[in-house]
Parts: sequence; C-alpha cells; structure tokens
Amino acid sequence: MNWTNSIFSIIDLRSFSNLWFWLVLAVAWSNAAHFIMGVPFDMVTRARRQGGQAMADLELMAALQARRRLGVMRSAGVWLVGFWMAVLTSLAMIGFVYRAELAQAVFLLLGPLTLAAWLGLRLSARIEAQDLRGEALARAFFWHRVIVQAIGLMAIFVTTLWGAWHTLSMRAL
Repeated sequence: MNWTNSIFSIIDLRSFSNLWFWLVLAVAWSNAAHFIMGVPFDMVTRARRQGGQAMADLELMAALQARRRLGVMRSAGVWLVGFWMAVLTSLAMIGFVYRAELAQAVFLLLGPLTLAAWLGLRLSARIEAQDLRGEALARAFFWHRVIVQAIGLMAIFVTTLWGAWHTLSMRAL
C-alpha cells in the first residue's frame, strides 16, 4: 500500500456518504444564521431587550460591518463577483455534467451560501442608505436572519434529498 492510497483512505471523496460533509453543512448554516454581516445575533436580542449601551454597540458594529463590506465591493466587487461566479459555474459543470460527487457537494453547500451572502450585502447597503438605527436596525437583522434560516433549511433539505438519491443510486450499481 503506497502513501496515496493511505491518504485517500483517510480523506474519503464520496461526500454524501461522509459524516464530515454533513457536519460542515450544519456548521456552515448555523454560522450563517448566527453571524449576520459579522454581527452575532445574541447581540441583536440583547440590544432589543436592554436598549441603551447594548443598542449603541449594535449600531456601531452594524455600521462598521456595513462600511467594510460595501468598501470591499466598491473597490473590487466586479472582480470578486466574476471570480466567484466562475468558481460556482465550474463546480456546477464538473459536478452535474461530469458527475463528480465532491463538486456536487461543494456546489450544494456554496451556492445557497452565496445567496445568503448577497442578502447580507443588500442589508449592508440598506443600513448605509437608510441610516438604520435602534429598533428598525434590530428588526432588519431579525428578518434577515429569518430569511437566511429559510434558505438554509431549503438548502439542507435539497442537499439531503440529492445526497440520499446519489448514495442509493450508487449503491445499487
């Protein structure tokens, strides 16, 4: 047994039958729903309950994150979006045209996360344009989280169905 066989026996590239893929999927969506634009959601709930300094901290953190994200998009956004769309297109082609399971799994993970990131960028633009503060800011964060959770649930459901179908059809052969 050579070293490549031992490495590939440790790193199983069959993603849908691998526990590590499902753990990564769950952790990724958990983080996407908890950290909205880099702001932890417990900060939003604390600001809604306590107000005062907690709300001021939320406003400051939201403004900083919004400016940071919009600054990156204004300076290199076209290139970043173009590169990222090329990566997603490549993953989709390799995965679904050439039937590479790893590419399918990575696309089913990153595709919906890209949608959630785009919604976060929209929220950043809204925070800057409307100068959201106080309860309006907390409400915007709350509804953004609900939408990201809904996208996450649908993504996990679709990935589970696709993974189950893929695993069962491969086992039958």
